[in-house]
Amino acid sequence: MTITIHSSFLPHTDAEASLAFYRDVLGFEVRRDVGYDDMRWITVGPASQSDTAIVLHPAGVGYDVSDDEKQTLLELVAKGSYFGVNLAAEDLDATFAQLEAAGADIVQEPTVQDYGLRDAAVRDPAGNLLRIHQRTTHEQRES
Repeated sequence: MTITIHSSFLPHTDAEASLAFYRDVLGFEVRRDVGYDDMRWITVGPASQSDTAIVLHPAGVGYDVSDDEKQTLLELVAKGSYFGVNLAAEDLDATFAQLEAAGADIVQEPTVQDYGLRDAAVRDPAGNLLRIHQRTTHEQRES
């Protein structure tokens, strides 16, 4: 059996701000942009990984949640406590400098973690936490 990751979902609270961040700041390509009434789903991903994507979706839509639950969800998203994704960069320092210059919401500068991984962290416009780790030589050879 072979199973791969096709897509992951992150909520957005402002479709245009999320689109600008993922497309213009991270450099991801837009694969789909689907709207229905006041809702919008945007599929993005790195051009070099056409088989893996992030679907940015309206927070709390499509779930059987009450208004109170939706408010709680929005608060958790804004704190960066609910959703997130781990990314990798071949040159973490250069990537971090570009994110910082673009005005990204910096959570953590490049740091070597106790468990050996070197990474940095930013938040997207909705508050989702994005951790970006330094790709190792082994990972670079496999891509």
